[in-house]
Amino acid sequence: MAIVVVFAALSGSSGSVAELIGFRAGWGLGNALFIATALAVIVGSASGGMEAAIVLYEAALGVGIASGPLLGAVLGDWHWRAPFFGTATLMAVGFILIATLLTAPARPATKTRLSDPLRALAHGGLSTTAVTALFYNFAFFTILAFTPFVLGMSPYGIGAVFFAWGVLVAVSSVVVAPRLHHRIGAVPTLHTALGLLLLLQAAIAVALLADVHPVLIVLVIATGIPIGLNNTVFTEAAMEVSDAPRPVASAGYNFVRWLGGACAPFVATKLGEDISPVYPYALGAACCLVAVVILLLRRHHLAALRAV
Repeated sequence: MAIVVVFAALSGSSGSVAELIGFRAGWGLGNALFIATALAVIVGSASGGMEAAIVLYEAALGVGIASGPLLGAVLGDWHWRAPFFGTATLMAVGFILIATLLTAPARPATKTRLSDPLRALAHGGLSTTAVTALFYNFAFFTILAFTPFVLGMSPYGIGAVFFAWGVLVAVSSVVVAPRLHHRIGAVPTLHTALGLLLLLQAAIAVALLADVHPVLIVLVIATGIPIGLNNTVFTEAAMEVSDAPRPVASAGYNFVRWLGGACAPFVATKLGEDISPVYPYALGAACCLVAVVILLLRRHHLAALRAV
């Protein structure tokens, strides 16, 4: 969190695009370290069991995803540097809360080596979950990173759209995903969510071709439902599918899946700029299809999830 505070503040003080890109890279390092450890800490600290802890984690993410775009719009309307300093301030508050309120978890019995998260990916179930999530994250970040360019709205309008989207992410993560998981199982829930996201991305492409802006907005907001389902169930699957310690499984899983999140903003905007805005969503739909196929072909590695 301290790394994010420093590099978010430096981003706000940058004097060129090149500087901003460099500072954002440092910010990304802080995010990576935080994401890899936050889930494991929550699971270790919560008293209601792992599933309840994951739901709590996804609920917090959902609230942040819903409120972030609106707060960013307000700050960005004041000055383009303000969202960066706002992020630094919020993360500083989080740093203080963790330092003062969070009890340090017990140290693991064995020391974790730097290579352990990558070694954990040798487990067929964890690697299957991680690679599937890589393709899902590409589709997810196509929605998140490229859609503001095609909405043609003011920062407040974009913030409102993604506020509604984030509310659906939060509700489906916390309310719908656990119920669907218990009713039909983890893997069928992933099939359902990935299939729905595929259909919505294809529909967004069609809406862009037809230039039906109100329908486009509704479809973008609706993607929050399958994204919330996937976020929760993928996280639970990564924690449950192997016998690796949870911090190690979380780190290995996040390393692979965030490769999709890293590639999507660049690839989607390049396709949208050089060819057509339809192509990023067509590619996102194709990534969902690939994710479904991987789950089908490697379903024998996911036997541990069938009893959950």
